[in-house]
Amino acid sequence: MELHDVWFVLIAVLWIGYFFLEGFDFGIGVLTKLLARDRKERRVLINTIGPVWDGNEVWLLTAGGATFAAFPEWYATLFSGFYLPLLLILVCLIVRGVAFEYRHKRAEERWQTNWEHAIFWTSLLPAFLWGVAFANIVRGVKIDKDMEYVGNFLDLLNPYALLGGLVTLTLFTFHGAVFAGLKTLGDIRVRARTLALRLGAVTAVLALAFLVWTQRDTGGTSSLVALVVAVLALVVALACTAAGREGWAFALSGVTIAAAFAMFFLALFPNVMPSSLNEAWSLNVTNASSSPYTLKIMTWCAAIATPLVLLYQGWTYWVFRKRIGTQHLADAH
Repeated sequence: MELHDVWFVLIAVLWIGYFFLEGFDFGIGVLTKLLARDRKERRVLINTIGPVWDGNEVWLLTAGGATFAAFPEWYATLFSGFYLPLLLILVCLIVRGVAFEYRHKRAEERWQTNWEHAIFWTSLLPAFLWGVAFANIVRGVKIDKDMEYVGNFLDLLNPYALLGGLVTLTLFTFHGAVFAGLKTLGDIRVRARTLALRLGAVTAVLALAFLVWTQRDTGGTSSLVALVVAVLALVVALACTAAGREGWAFALSGVTIAAAFAMFFLALFPNVMPSSLNEAWSLNVTNASSSPYTLKIMTWCAAIATPLVLLYQGWTYWVFRKRIGTQHLADAH
């Protein structure tokens, strides 16, 4: 296997890891409006991801940096063509981080309410826009012979991409509801499990339609295997949720996300950004990659740094593994 193929796989793994971890972060943010009944319950939900949300975003920085270094043509075309949605995602992530930190700094009702609104919207919008972006990448966009995007923003809002956005939004919210059931105690845990079942049913319908559409237009044998895994994992996750097996349900909702995005990358390979104007103008792992020397240096760096990052993040999750409830909250200042 060539190094550019290896780095395509590594970048796919980084994006899958990001959506597995940040997916339940986004879901918890959306659930602050859908599940929490009062400020105490919103505090409980936010506290379930408080120690880990910023670490989860490291996966996005690593995926973006690896794409820039390994496939500069892909990075340049992607960020120039998808500038507006990616900028909106970036703004949301910045505001969301500020909201987590500033929400509890003042006691005024209006101050805290405004930041809670910000957490909800800056979780919902990226969860939707990531699906729109990846759906367009797989479907193909208007790239000319100079490897430049020549379409406009409205071209990205096609029915296939909008359905992809709805799938990621509902899937991440379902993932968050399962995580809330895993990490909370009391009444909020019971309601999280009930809501997860409803969200899972909606997700199953949307995801099946979207994945079958993807398989019909761009898929092959390997992506079909990923589709089957995603569907089966989602069905079993729902069954585990109904049975109160939150640990298994969370693991399987994560497998659903991993398999769904793996299907994206399997359907994409060997392209990294197909052209809808002319197949010969598509960016692929060969014409979009860096030099072999650059990829070799990156491989050595990744081999050293990746195990350390995984160990540290695994330790963080282990330390903050216990459930929490409203009874564990200190009085608000």
